[in-house]
Amino acid sequence: MTSWEILALFGSALAAGAINAVAGGGTVLTFPALLYTGTGAVVANATSGLALTLGTAGSLFSYRGQLPAIRPWLARFVPISIIGSLLGSSLVKLQGEAVFVKIVPWLLLFATFLFLIQGPLKRWREHRAHRATPARTSPGLMDLPVGACIFLQALVAFYGGYFGAGIGILMLAVLGLMGMGDIHQMNALKNLLAATINATASVYFALSGLVDWPRAAIMLAGALIGYWLGAHYSQKIPQAAVRTIVIGVGLAISAGMFWKLMHG
Repeated sequence: MTSWEILALFGSALAAGAINAVAGGGTVLTFPALLYTGTGAVVANATSGLALTLGTAGSLFSYRGQLPAIRPWLARFVPISIIGSLLGSSLVKLQGEAVFVKIVPWLLLFATFLFLIQGPLKRWREHRAHRATPARTSPGLMDLPVGACIFLQALVAFYGGYFGAGIGILMLAVLGLMGMGDIHQMNALKNLLAATINATASVYFALSGLVDWPRAAIMLAGALIGYWLGAHYSQKIPQAAVRTIVIGVGLAISAGMFWKLMHG
């Protein structure tokens, strides 16, 4: 790696960590950075996911007080999250680089779209929470049947194992459909399930030899600093500005990849 490549990887991971701590969506930066420094798409996907997983898992500590409230959900959603993530990550390996490269622009565009609708989804959740009664927000009752909720979580986990960008936004939407109204409980459950999905995929990719460890180490160092900076200064960073930047970067990179795919 050249000095510029090391700087690009470290800087993208630092920015991604800070963005994830404030709003989420950092994969939109780290994945293209790996591509543009010569990493193959499949390895870039695995390496980016591994580098950012630790920060996701670390965010659970701040929600430890919510664990008793969300414990009834864990037996239902943790196993299906592991299974879905394994299926998604195994598909990446089975289909190979050529197929994955063709899908990547659509995945980045989808992740950017999820980030774009994060604001409206947040307002929708707040509206539902305002209308919810205490009985309706308890773990015993759902707006959707248990089977439907598990199926939706399985789809989110499959997508998370395959690519992963935007799973937090998807899960918050699913939890809202379940009838949960307490945003702190929702975030605690979302973070735990996201850590489960990401860790499962990362272990699978690592055991499959798909992780570029030197690049992962550089990005992990940047991500840890970024997560700390984002968490420390989150109240001073205008989230609207962060969202605008991430959406702009995501759309620009997606457009560039579509152009390269059509003219490559």
